[in-house]
Amino acid sequence: MANGESELRGALVSDDTRVMVEALGELGIEVQVLDGGVTLKVQGCGGVIPNRSAQLAVGNSGTTIRFLTAALAMAGGCYRLDGVTRMRERPIGPLVESLKKLGVKIATESPGGCPPVSIDSPRVTQCRTEIAGDVSSQYLSGLLLGAPLASSGLQITITNQCVSWPYVEMTCHVMESFGVSVNLRGKEEAELAVDQKYAPCNYAIEPDASAASYFWAVAAICGGTILVDGLNRDSLQGDIRFVEALAEMGCQVNDHANGISVTGPARQGVKIDMADISDTAQTLAIVALFVEGPTHITGVAHNRVKETDRIGNLAIELRKLGAEVDEQDDGLIIHPPTRIEPATIETYRDHRMAMSFALVGLKQQGIRLLDPGCVDKTFPDYFQTLTSVVGH
Repeated sequence: MANGESELRGALVSDDTRVMVEALGELGIEVQVLDGGVTLKVQGCGGVIPNRSAQLAVGNSGTTIRFLTAALAMAGGCYRLDGVTRMRERPIGPLVESLKKLGVKIATESPGGCPPVSIDSPRVTQCRTEIAGDVSSQYLSGLLLGAPLASSGLQITITNQCVSWPYVEMTCHVMESFGVSVNLRGKEEAELAVDQKYAPCNYAIEPDASAASYFWAVAAICGGTILVDGLNRDSLQGDIRFVEALAEMGCQVNDHANGISVTGPARQGVKIDMADISDTAQTLAIVALFVEGPTHITGVAHNRVKETDRIGNLAIELRKLGAEVDEQDDGLIIHPPTRIEPATIETYRDHRMAMSFALVGLKQQGIRLLDPGCVDKTFPDYFQTLTSVVGH
């Protein structure tokens, strides 16, 4: 949306990135994929979408559909965004209702306010709306990212507690790097002044803290030390706090000039609110299998509407391993088994289920994952990287 060429370094090579790049191509925005995918050169459109109508396929990328829905609604045009079967079960209704308050003609086509999403609307001119934040922070992030494409500025009231708030703060930091300022008034309001435009820049993307969680968990489960390069406590990503959870479980966490190391093993269960770091809840659940005493994860009710029901289905698979699991509305209590049972694990086409449950196999033979290829969504080389870390 900037006026000129931007270079993004350190991009994630994944299905989610590919889906976004392909969707931008359908909109007439050129993205050069270089260096095996880790460098992206984007030819900005100056806030004017070249193709005013398009049919966009977003796979199961919630980020892509939420961010593009908001941006295209702000810019105006005739668009339809659709995805895989699971995407048609993932709610986007709160974002759609928020955009309607801005005068956008927009509708969802599946029950429960789920995609496909159809937009047939002129450019946004109204400036006030509200958004519920208890299902996904990406609704608010999408509105913020798309706001500079409107002609009137934007004032957003956040009607209830926003989950994964660090992602909202990260969105604002990224926008500032591209020349647009967001005024956050606590966690209740956000405002963008009129006539702000994105400027191109060269941007270095941080390593993925969510992906790093699996390798810190290797140390927590197996003992030894794992150092993840390129991340520190000043990271924009909230998921960096996963190491604090491991420290509570008895691991040693050390800061280094080039990263953060975790030395294990973890020893005791914890009670922890993971609302702000919910993408690491499955990782922590696996660590919980190998400690003394129960682990109580709370604050992740919104995990039920991600790639799979990351509470209910997580409980099902943990029980296969012999754990006693108390499922709750916003989390679960995991009682570790005296002995982990061999099991075949269903991954539900959820990359985080596959990456988390693979860690069980580091300590217990007979763990078999169905559809391990689903890790392509965010980490195609996950199993190769894990093999290189554990040495076999």
